[in-house]
Amino acid sequence: MQVTETSSSGLKRELKVTIPVNDLHNRFTARLDELKGQVNIKGFRPGKVPVAHLKRVYGRSVMAEVVQETVSETSRKALDERKERAAFTPEIKFTEDQAEIEKVLGGTSDLAFGMTYEIVPAIAVTDLAAITVERPVAEVAEADIDKSLANLVTGSATYKPAESRVAVKGDRVTIDFVGSIDGVEFEGGKGEDAPVVIGAGGFIPGFEEGLTGAKAGEERTVAATFPEGYAEAKLAGKAASFKVKVKEVAEPETPIVNDEFAKRFGLETLPELRDALKSRLKREYDDAARQKMKRALLDALDEKHAFELPPTLVDSEFNAIWNKVNEELKSSGKTFADEGKTEEGEKAEYRKLAERRVRLGLVLSEIGEANGIKVTDDEMARALSAQASRFPGQEQHVYKFFRENPNQLLSIRAPIYEEKVVTHLLEKVKLADKPTSAEELFKSLVEDEEHNHSYAGPALGGHDHEHHDHDHDHHHHDHAHGHDHSHDHDHDHGDHGHKHDHKHD
Repeated sequence: MQVTETSSSGLKRELKVTIPVNDLHNRFTARLDELKGQVNIKGFRPGKVPVAHLKRVYGRSVMAEVVQETVSETSRKALDERKERAAFTPEIKFTEDQAEIEKVLGGTSDLAFGMTYEIVPAIAVTDLAAITVERPVAEVAEADIDKSLANLVTGSATYKPAESRVAVKGDRVTIDFVGSIDGVEFEGGKGEDAPVVIGAGGFIPGFEEGLTGAKAGEERTVAATFPEGYAEAKLAGKAASFKVKVKEVAEPETPIVNDEFAKRFGLETLPELRDALKSRLKREYDDAARQKMKRALLDALDEKHAFELPPTLVDSEFNAIWNKVNEELKSSGKTFADEGKTEEGEKAEYRKLAERRVRLGLVLSEIGEANGIKVTDDEMARALSAQASRFPGQEQHVYKFFRENPNQLLSIRAPIYEEKVVTHLLEKVKLADKPTSAEELFKSLVEDEEHNHSYAGPALGGHDHEHHDHDHDHHHHDHAHGHDHSHDHDHDHGDHGHKHDHKHD
C-alpha cells in the first residue's frame, strides 16, 4: 500500500492510496479458494470446482467484494499509520474512467482511490483540578413532605355524582363543548365527555371559572381567552366562546390520611409513607443539583478550550438543529417575526450553538478515551429496553428498527457515554457546596433551560455524526379541550415528580 498526501489545508486532508495489482491478485485468489469449498456447482463434487471455472462464473463479483474490503481495510490503516483520527467517515473517490475500472476488476491494474476527510484536532485538556463547580445542596423540609403528601391525597381522590348542588372549586364537571372565535368554529375546539376539575388549572384562562355554579343538565356559554404565548399561533391571544352542555357534576371524596392510606402504596404506616416521600424528594433534588453542576461544568469546559473545529461536523450539527427549529415553527404556525426575531440573527445564534456542541463533544470524547471510559453491553441493553418500553405493544418493532439500523444506536449510546464522562469529571474538579432551597434550585434550572444551555452534542458516538439525537420535548396542544400547556413547567415537589420542558439544544 502506498499513501500519498495530495492536499492539506487546516483540518482537511486528501490522500491518494494505491494498492499494487499483485496484492489485489493475492487477495482475489485467497477469496476464490475460500469460495471453492462453499459453492455447489452442477457437474462438480463439493470442493473440487476448478479455480479457473470459479473465476469465469464469479470472478467479477468476487473482485468487487475484494475491492470493497480492501478499501475499507486500507483506509483505516492509512489513518492509523498517520496517527490521525477522522472527524467523520472519509469520503472515498475512485476514478471515473470506465476503462481503468474494468482493468481493476479484471485484475490487470493497481487499485487507486482518493480519501477526503477532516481530522480531529489535537486537544490539550485543561487542568481539571483548577475548575470549581458550584454544587447546590437542598435539604428536604417538612413542608416539602407535607406538600408532596397533599398532592398524593389529591391524586388519590375519587368522585361521586352531586346532582343536588352546583359545581364549586375542586369538583369534576363532565361536559360536551363546541368552541368558536368570532362566531366561527375552530379546528380542535370540540369535545365530548370531557372531564374538567375546576381550579386545577388544566384549561385556558376563564374556562374553568366559567363552569363554576353549573348544574348537571345545564347548557351555558363560557368565554375564555387563549394566552398570548399559546403554541398555536392562530389561536394565541384570541378570545373564544364555548357552548357547553354539563352532563355531570361530581364532588371529590378525599381519603383520610392515616396508616390505611399508607397501605395503598405498599407501606404499613403513615410515618413510613412520609419517609418514602422524603427519599423520593431527595433523589429529585439531587438529580436537579447534578443538572446544575453539569451545566456549570460544560460552561467551564467550553470557556477553557479553544481549537479549530472540523467544518463538516459544525455544518452537520447546525443543519440538524436548524431543521428541527424550522420543523417546530412550521408545526406551531409561527414565524421568526412572530417572536420578534430575524432568520439571519437566529442562524448566527444557532451556528454558535452548533460550534459549542461540537467543541464540547470533542473535549468529552478526548477525556473519555484518555480515561478508558466505555459504554458496556449491559448498559446498552438496559437503555434499549427502556427505549422500547416507551412504545407499549410495539417493543419488537423498536428492537427490529435498531437491528436493521445499527447506526441509530448512537442516539442511545451517546447520552450514556456523556453521563459517564461527566461523572468522571465531577470527581476530578473542585465542588463548592452552596445551600439552597428546592424552589430556588428548580427555578434556576428552568432559567438555564430557557436560555438554551446545551448538552455536549456530537463526537460522543464513535465519530459518526450522521445520526444525532436532538431530543426536544414538544408538548401536544389539545385545542379540543382548551388546554394551555405552552408554559408547562410544573415544579411541584409532590408525588408526581417534576415536569420539565427540557430543551437539549
